[in-house]
Parts: sequence; C-alpha cells; structure tokens
Amino acid sequence: MARTIKIGAQGFEGIRETGSFYVDKTGFVRDWWLAQDDVTLVCRPRRFGKTLNLDTVRCFLSTDLAGRGEELFGGLEVWDDPAMRALQGTVPVVALSFARVKQSDFEAMRARVNAIMVAAVQSHGYLRGWEGLTDADRDALARVTADMSPTTCADVPNLLCRLLEAYHGTMPVVLLDEYDAPMEVAWTGGYWDEASGFMRDLMNSTFKTNPALGRGLITGVTRVSRESIFSDLNNLNIVTTSTPKYQAAFGFTQGEVDEALAEYGLSSKRDAVRDWYDGFTFGGVGHVYNPWSVTKLLESGGLFEAYWANTSGNGLVSEVVRRGDRRLKADFEELLSGGEVAKVIDEQVVFYELAGRPDAAWALLLAAGYVTSPGPVPEFVATTPRRLRLTNREVELSFDRMVEGWFGEAEADYGEFADALLVGDAEAMGDYLGEVVLACASSFDSATRPSERSEPERFYHGLVLGLLVRLRGRYSVESNRESGFGRYDVALVPTDGAAGSDPAVVIEFKVFNPRREQTLEDTVASAHQQIEERRYVAGLVERGIAPERIRTYGIAFRGKEVLVG
Repeated sequence: MARTIKIGAQGFEGIRETGSFYVDKTGFVRDWWLAQDDVTLVCRPRRFGKTLNLDTVRCFLSTDLAGRGEELFGGLEVWDDPAMRALQGTVPVVALSFARVKQSDFEAMRARVNAIMVAAVQSHGYLRGWEGLTDADRDALARVTADMSPTTCADVPNLLCRLLEAYHGTMPVVLLDEYDAPMEVAWTGGYWDEASGFMRDLMNSTFKTNPALGRGLITGVTRVSRESIFSDLNNLNIVTTSTPKYQAAFGFTQGEVDEALAEYGLSSKRDAVRDWYDGFTFGGVGHVYNPWSVTKLLESGGLFEAYWANTSGNGLVSEVVRRGDRRLKADFEELLSGGEVAKVIDEQVVFYELAGRPDAAWALLLAAGYVTSPGPVPEFVATTPRRLRLTNREVELSFDRMVEGWFGEAEADYGEFADALLVGDAEAMGDYLGEVVLACASSFDSATRPSERSEPERFYHGLVLGLLVRLRGRYSVESNRESGFGRYDVALVPTDGAAGSDPAVVIEFKVFNPRREQTLEDTVASAHQQIEERRYVAGLVERGIAPERIRTYGIAFRGKEVLVG
C-alpha cells in the first residue's frame, strides 16, 4: 500500500513518526559531517528540500533527540554507518530559519528576526535555570527581547553557542535556513543597504567571530556576493548548482522518481512527468526533478499542474526580468519561443547590479531554477559560455503567468489587445496601450525621447513577451529580425502557414521626435514609411504569406501618450 503523503511537511520527525512518504536523503547528513567544513552554504532553488534536509540534520545531531536514533533513522542510509550511529543525539543545535522574513520595510524585518532569536533562546530554556550561568550571562539572556537592539540581535547565536558549549561540553552546530530570503525582499523593497549591514553583522558574529561554533550549515537560493554580507567569512565553503558536492542530496533523481511513480501506480506517466518537472542539473547529475511538484502530482493521483509556479517566491525574478534592458528581454523572447541563449555565468549574485547588468541576472535565474544549462558543467565556469534554456514545461507556464501579471495593473484584459491587433482595430489597440502606459510604463522604465538611455524598448519588449504568452501555438512572435533592408521591431508569423487564414503582422515602434515631427500622427506615419522603405514585409512574403494577409502597425510614444495607426 502506498504511503500517505503529507503535503508541505518540512519536519523530518513528524514524517518518520507517521510513516509518511519520504525519499531517503539522509546520506547528506553523513557526507556533510565527514567533509568537516567549518561553514557550508548550499544553494538550491526554492521547494527543493532544503528545509527538510536541515531538519534532518537537526534531528540526527541534536541532544534533544538523544536515544531516538533507531526510531527515526532505522532503515535509512545514514544509520548503516556505525560511526554515524554513535554520533546521533550528541551535538547541541541552534536552528534558525529566515524563510518567513519577507517584510516590506527594514523595521518590520528586524522585528521578525528579533522574534526568531527570542524563539531560539526559548528552545533552550533550560539554560536560564542552569547554575553555571554567570551574572553577565543572565543579563545577556535578559536582553534578548522582542525590542532588542540590532547589535544584541546579531549576537544571539554567538551567545547561545557559548552557553551551549559550556553546558554540554560540546561545541554546537548552527543551522540557518533560507538565509537570503530577507535579502531578496530588501532589494525589491528598497532597503538593501540597511538589511545588508544588519545581515553582515549577524553572519560575522555567528559564523566568523564565534569561538564556540562547532560547524555551520546555511541554505538559500542564491549565492549573495561575499562583499555584501559574507565579508571576512573566509571559512565558508560554497556549494552552488555547478558544484559536484551534495549533487544528489536535493531534488529527486530519475531513479527516485521512477520508484515513487511505481509506488503510486503512475509509471505510465513517466514521460509526461519528465517533460513537466525534470530539467535541473546539479554538479554532474542531470535529470533532477522538482520534488515539490512531483510530490504534489503523486498526492493528486496524477494531475499535472504548475505546482511550483503556484507557490510564492518569484517576485525577485519577475522584477529582474521586467526591469531588464532590451537585451535581457530579447533573450527571453528567444527562450519563450523554445530556443536557447549562451551566457557566461558569474554565480555570485550582486543585487545592486541586477538592474544594470544582464549577465548578473542570469546567475540569479540559473540559481533559482528558472533556466537550466543542459550538459556537463564546464571546467572553467567563470569564463565559459553555457547554453541556457527554460527548465521545463512548469517553468514555461510560470513565466507565462509572470508576464501576464506585468499588465495586471491595467483595467483591460491583456487578451483584448491581442484580439484587437489580429482583427485590425487600431483604435482599440491604442486605448489598451494608453491604459497600460499610464498604469505600468514606469515598471518598464519607458522614456520620452530617443536620446534617453532608458529607451521605451524595455516597454515594448515586455509587450512582445506578453504577445508570446497570449499567442503561443497560433503565432511565432519574432523581434529585431532581418527582413528586406533592415530589422523590424516585431513580426507575428501565423503557424498555419501560407495556406492559412490568420493574418501576419509587422509592428514598428517609434518615439516622438520634436525635431522632425509635430504630432504623434506624424510619428505613426514615420513608422509606416520605415516599414515600406525597408521592405519589412518581404520576409513574410518569402514564406509564402500573401501580401493581403499582412497587416502593418505604427505605434508612437510621447511620454505616457501613445497612438496606434
């Protein structure tokens, strides 16, 4: 009989006590312990078992669970090692999680971290009554309150380690889950400087200037640059998605997925499961599956949905792509069309560079699991271009929803714009774009003059991505492609081919130029003149599309005014 699936269960103890579905990843506990690294940072996408693996480490090591090794770990990989069995329940653990530190401002973030530190102290409440405490120790514990100062808060793990070592006679392990969650929100929320300073103090106090620390284990999605919050932390071993270490410890391998599908009578869906949820590569292991989505599929009895895409956590990725320059959006046009792009990946994410450097954004997108690099990891990761594509069907749907969400601030449905474009209703197109520009244009950094650095290309490439989402399957949406004597801005090529009935479309975007034009109507006319003179429709005609099936549009911008003709 198939085991019960506890959706969202992140506690190892509860899963084992109830005999619920569990894929054995306890070999990670052994491998990490035997590696003897002082502090380890493991980066994996969200919902890839990081929290469960950290709790597994806690349950194995913690003195709170001494004597329960056979009950919790019997029959699992780590329990096969006699030396590891002797270790179970002998190490004090300080367990912290920043997964819910996602507040909109710095003071709210600090309040949340304060609450986490208060709870950490309370989890070792026996220390308060210990006779071995000095008056200074009691005073330090008394200062750990909901309204403690940033300095006091940053020193709490250090204080706990010192007291736990004195009490147990063993240096403790510190586990920190989702360390970068507050940093992502701080970047999008506009309080990066305050948050990074606070986190830098906390990290250094906990993992660097902490003589009572036995070992540290940190998880997150991104490898935030050392300069940001890991300054002077030269004892940090960083494990990214390119690193062979622990390459099969997070996510489900092909063999594990096959066993799970067989247990739940779903082996016939193997190929579809691969299409939807496979595609990740960690170190030298390919065909790694998203464990959250596979588990949800099993629980549902075989219903395919974008389970990972429906969970929270893509706000930073959405902001990076939406605010990216025309090169980044053009690359995403290629990806959403089923293609690949080649990029050199610097695996350190420098948040303040995300808005200005497309290559910095790719590190985030790869670490977060939205793109994958098929094939082996190159020997020289920092200098070798890597082929990138969207990871799987689920990620593709995630981007579809993300792009459509960019236009959600406009009152009209995005589909109305696509429908108006296809039926030749320029007035309706203009009405919709007017609403979008008023509501959303600042999100794409649109500009008023061609000479400005932040050209409206960001906005119209965002519009193109929306068309890709809306018209996928019916049209091939292309931009900046050669045709005739130049490069058109956008072309919609019907997939029904030369014998079909769907219209083909060519669009040229123009910013009003006061030196050459008096009205937006002049700008629209200039766009049409360019389409004609440079014969942008020639490429469509060469594909067998009759000229009468081809529609052309000029879209003119002046600040937040827009005209379509």
